[in-house]
Amino acid sequence: MIGSPQNKAAGPLLDVQDLRTYFPVKQGVLRHTVGHIRAVDRVSFQVNAGQTLGLVGESGCGKSTVARTILRLVPATSGTARFDGQDIFAANKPALKKLRRQMQIIFQDPVGSLNPRMTIGQIVGEPILVHKLASRGDLPKRVASLLQRVGLSPDHASRYPHEFSGGQRQRIGIARALALEPRFIVCDEPVSALDVSIQSQILNLLSDLKEQLGLSYLFIAHNLAVVEHFCDRVAVMYLGKIVETADRDRLYASPKHPYTKALLSAVPQPKPGHAKQRVLLPGEVPSPMNPPTGCAFHPRCPLTRERALGASISDTASRQTVELTVLGKRVQVMRRCVEETPPLEPAEDEPRHCVACWFSEEAE
Repeated sequence: MIGSPQNKAAGPLLDVQDLRTYFPVKQGVLRHTVGHIRAVDRVSFQVNAGQTLGLVGESGCGKSTVARTILRLVPATSGTARFDGQDIFAANKPALKKLRRQMQIIFQDPVGSLNPRMTIGQIVGEPILVHKLASRGDLPKRVASLLQRVGLSPDHASRYPHEFSGGQRQRIGIARALALEPRFIVCDEPVSALDVSIQSQILNLLSDLKEQLGLSYLFIAHNLAVVEHFCDRVAVMYLGKIVETADRDRLYASPKHPYTKALLSAVPQPKPGHAKQRVLLPGEVPSPMNPPTGCAFHPRCPLTRERALGASISDTASRQTVELTVLGKRVQVMRRCVEETPPLEPAEDEPRHCVACWFSEEAE
């Protein structure tokens, strides 16, 4: 019931294993498939009951596709996703409808996610009617309660989305997500389109709802400062793969993957005189249609170049390194990074801190 904490499951609430989501690329009059965009490529993670997992990375790395695949808004190519032990991808229509009550989403765009032809009462009340959680006579009372919970007035139910500000529209989206009393909510960059002054209000609202209702979140964001404030655990994505996962404090205090270090170096420091040294990565993110072999990050990785520079003085350098062209320059990188894909494995000093990098331990 809305207002009462949900019971927490003993195991992972959401368990995703080896998830892949490929989109076909078609050309020609007959629309032949000439390749695939590997938006999500062998992603695995877990979200426990009452936990917030932050999913971060550059635009186009596959964060939103992961979320939409889990919710079956886009089809998965392979892999499994289980919610409270139930296989999401194997669920038929009746079973999927029941799962919809447990898993909801807050979209990034507070304007485009609301139907401009429906009143706020209709938007928030529609899922309640579809799932038959209340009669039409009781619906206005349920909608009023939801609007009050997210900081809006019950009188707003008769208005249309264009009459509200961006922050108010996002509150309406949150109310809609709460309408079915879910246990798990995907927050797909819920504050990135809002003013800075409004972002903190929405984050505080989401945090309060988590405590009051026992919710679990998958929180997708670009802003690592927001993730540090809001999330319990963080997963870093690059080109469709998770390259590092750790508890929040551990990741921010001791990042191991060079990509994570580059992201954290770009976080603005609030105190004057405490600016971090920026880690600038060469080149651009490769195309997910034709990703690099081996470690996908190797064309931009400073660590593999440092290792190759050290290996170049040895007699076995020709067997250990390979030459690549990056931004028109020939550079040496470690052959292993080009030929072998590093698995996401626990660090030696912390089993809950996992990294996909061949030389991260040597770099510490």
